[in-house]
Amino acid sequence: MSRRLHPAVVGAQPFQLTARKTFDGPIFETEGGRRRLEMALSRYPTKQAALLPMLSFVQAEKGWIEPGDMEQVAEALDLTPAYVHSIATFYTMYNKHPVGRHFVQVCTNISCHLNRGEEVLERFLAETKTRQGEISDDDEFTVIEAECLGACGFATVVQVNDRYLENVTPDCVPEIVANLRGARDGAGADGEGEA
Repeated sequence: MSRRLHPAVVGAQPFQLTARKTFDGPIFETEGGRRRLEMALSRYPTKQAALLPMLSFVQAEKGWIEPGDMEQVAEALDLTPAYVHSIATFYTMYNKHPVGRHFVQVCTNISCHLNRGEEVLERFLAETKTRQGEISDDDEFTVIEAECLGACGFATVVQVNDRYLENVTPDCVPEIVANLRGARDGAGADGEGEA
């Protein structure tokens, strides 16, 4: 899917496709990478201010940000690699290790905990045959516990890539996992429990 992005939304990560590209070379030497960098630089008053959008772009393209990517971002924005690394590792929204095509975060904070969040987490781990943070054998899933996803009125909340599923119960999990297994474009979590 290709669409032109307005500079006002360059920092947003509107969706995270399940079919990700693999870059072994410089990401900002691709046409899409150059265009995204130019758009971000046109939006912000300094190159440093474009750091978070560029890290989000790399993650949207690859699914995670490795040290070499941080160095490329640093070079593109005239920052030190150490500074970029400090920012990328501070924020939990950036994956510093490879994750499955469906990155599942289950909230277990107070509201979700009171609504069986721990059971939902355990059910996701059982259905995907993984342990927290592992990639499933079929590369489809990584499941982790999230401290808070900020949707306490709809507990238990599960985030799959960038989509929120609300009011998830342990009984909803098998259908959600089955729908995700068939998804090829970031959609497919349309089971019970979705917003």
